[in-house]
Amino acid sequence: MYTQSSQSQDNQMPFSQNHGAHELLDVHEVLSSMIAGLNQYVLLRDHVQDSELLNIMDRQYAFMLDEYNITMEAYKTGHDPQHPTRSYNMQMGNDTKYGLTPGTPKAPMTAASEINDAVISGFMLGCHKAGATGKTAAALETTNPVVRRVLQDSVPNCIEMAYEVSLYENKKGFYQVPQLSEQDMNAMLNRYGQAQKAKNMPN
Repeated sequence: MYTQSSQSQDNQMPFSQNHGAHELLDVHEVLSSMIAGLNQYVLLRDHVQDSELLNIMDRQYAFMLDEYNITMEAYKTGHDPQHPTRSYNMQMGNDTKYGLTPGTPKAPMTAASEINDAVISGFMLGCHKAGATGKTAAALETTNPVVRRVLQDSVPNCIEMAYEVSLYENKKGFYQVPQLSEQDMNAMLNRYGQAQKAKNMPN
């Protein structure tokens, strides 16, 4: 975690005010999206049927709530939050089932009563994908070093939670992973070679 004094060295501005306009607007969007994700989890929890999905949802919600609080704290104060960003660790294996199985085409729901674990896990996955994108974009615009570090350290957690949900969906058949033919896969894998240092670059 980045440590800093109470004032900027360049302009003696208190760190609570050491934010650029782009940063304030982008982190506002991040925090609003984090609230929306947490609200989605609350709204959807009572509709979950599978105990495994419920366990994933509960662990992720607790982690997301804590991460929202430290991000909000860093944003408001410009100082280190009460604790550094933690790392989310999923509790399932990373085996992926490859290939496509024919099934009923997907389509939007026509009634709220159609909600099921496939729909709910889809919302969860979308939440984390949006979080990873939004936090990355905001971190690239952030001038306050503490806020930038909190956002930056949070991105891998969004990726890990998305991966956990996608693995659950893959196991249940909700998320299928196609593959290229062996010939095409090998052709793609062998398109790249070892880089050599350019002659005009120093050792």
